[in-house]
Amino acid sequence: MPGLLRGVARTAVVAGTATAVSNRVSRRQAGRWAQQDVAASEQYAPPPAAAPAPPAPAPPVPGDDMSSKIAQLKELGQLKEQGILTEEEFAAQKSRLLSS
Repeated sequence: MPGLLRGVARTAVVAGTATAVSNRVSRRQAGRWAQQDVAASEQYAPPPAAAPAPPAPAPPVPGDDMSSKIAQLKELGQLKEQGILTEEEFAAQKSRLLSS
């Protein structure tokens, strides 16, 4: 009986070790495949679209200076709301417009 018990214990240890090694190999392979998938998707991904340049402000109309500035400020505000202009670009354009 002790020989049988020893054989069963040895089999359990070998099976447990084999299972642990197999699981580790599977996890390592899955990690490598995931890295390859990411690299492949980055390689074939389309380049990000460039942000369009802000439109040039309309030339001022003589005698209608204040209303044209207000219209341009509204356009700048809309561009900022749409995400075309950043806060810094909006502030720079606004100060340039108001100083002219």
